[in-house]
Amino acid sequence: MKLVTYNIQYGIGLDGRYDVGRIADAVRGADVVALQEVTRNNPRNGGRDMVAEIGEALPDYFAVYGSNFEANLGSRIENGRAITTTFQLGNMVLSKTPIHLSRNLLLPRSRSFEMMNFQRGALEALIETPLGFIRFYSIHLDHRSPVERASQIQFLRQRLLNYALEGGALSGVAEIGLPEMPHPEAFVAMGDFNMLAGSPEYVELAGRPDHEFGMPLTADFAVDAALRLNITGDDLITFGDPKRQKRIDYVFTSASLARSLKRLWVDRKAAGSDHFPVWAELG
Repeated sequence: MKLVTYNIQYGIGLDGRYDVGRIADAVRGADVVALQEVTRNNPRNGGRDMVAEIGEALPDYFAVYGSNFEANLGSRIENGRAITTTFQLGNMVLSKTPIHLSRNLLLPRSRSFEMMNFQRGALEALIETPLGFIRFYSIHLDHRSPVERASQIQFLRQRLLNYALEGGALSGVAEIGLPEMPHPEAFVAMGDFNMLAGSPEYVELAGRPDHEFGMPLTADFAVDAALRLNITGDDLITFGDPKRQKRIDYVFTSASLARSLKRLWVDRKAAGSDHFPVWAELG
């Protein structure tokens, strides 16, 4: 089973060109795709409906989209009818098999004054896979503040670990004659975390290695797939700006899936964004 996460920066590459086709080409073939910075009516890309365009470019994928906010952008009355037009920004999950349940988790945020700050989210999708039911998350954390990222990680970690207790997006549906959804422990959390490995917010999610025994595998921490597979160095650079190359995009799994991790790699040839796609293989 192949997975990929890709922050697509509104469809605009480092060459300044908008091209959904090259984004679709970069993720095609994955069983599950997590996308971040997917927009509708964004002035920066000419107001394209990226949700519709991605759906057209990848017609054999089931998809869910979670907009983290909607800002009025030219809503008006035409011929007596209200036309709502909003700028939306959020995350997508696409899957080769049907998505059984999804919800958009809005992450903690604080009001900013000198740099733009917007509502961030983690889109959750429950999918049946060859490894059983797994929860997949497309995640985009704050880019300005490690304190805010830590707050978002703390909130997200509780949702990841307490899913069975909280019931996810829907429970008790026997009342309306539907079968109860599974509540799997297994999860994959992918996306643009805007953090560096070993930072306090990273440790909050994935733990800290012991001086003698290395990184413990315990149910209360997520597993960094790259660390688990001993991948290091330039092979993990995910942010493509030549002046600011770094690793800020990750694939994390539940401890229960750690033994299923087979490969992880970054597609450094993809040109559709200022980020590179990060791929993982489970089996």
